[in-house]
Amino acid sequence: MELRDRVMAEMKQAMKDKNTTRVSTLRLINAAIKDRDIAARGEGRDEGVSDADVLAILGKMVKQRQESARQYEEASRFDLAEREQVEIAVIEDFLPRQLNDDEVANAVDAAIAEVGGSSIRDMGKVMGVLKGQYTGQMDFGAVGPMVKDRLSA
Repeated sequence: MELRDRVMAEMKQAMKDKNTTRVSTLRLINAAIKDRDIAARGEGRDEGVSDADVLAILGKMVKQRQESARQYEEASRFDLAEREQVEIAVIEDFLPRQLNDDEVANAVDAAIAEVGGSSIRDMGKVMGVLKGQYTGQMDFGAVGPMVKDRLSA
């Protein structure tokens, strides 16, 4: 089942269950996907966004909510921070399992070997391979410095 179809099916079920928090979060996901669809059509891609694009959207939504929750906690607004955490849990239902540190290190080594990376100039190629294979499974902001260290060593 395509990811956007799964979101719609989950939204319908949440409506039947009268789970308002889940419905509102799923509507936000659906709106973000539709916004990206519109942008893709403007670029000439009539088929819209792929599942990989949807995973990237979901990953971005999780990061935004984590940052918001952190800011709310710093401001002692624990009620709002808790709401952000609930939204994160709903969004993460659609993301694949996150790789642990060892799996990330192995993936980085495999990507470097695949592109024949030997210097920092190959970082873009390595990151491209990783994003193609592991979208939604790792934090690329944290992986970038690891790739940089391995290529400069």
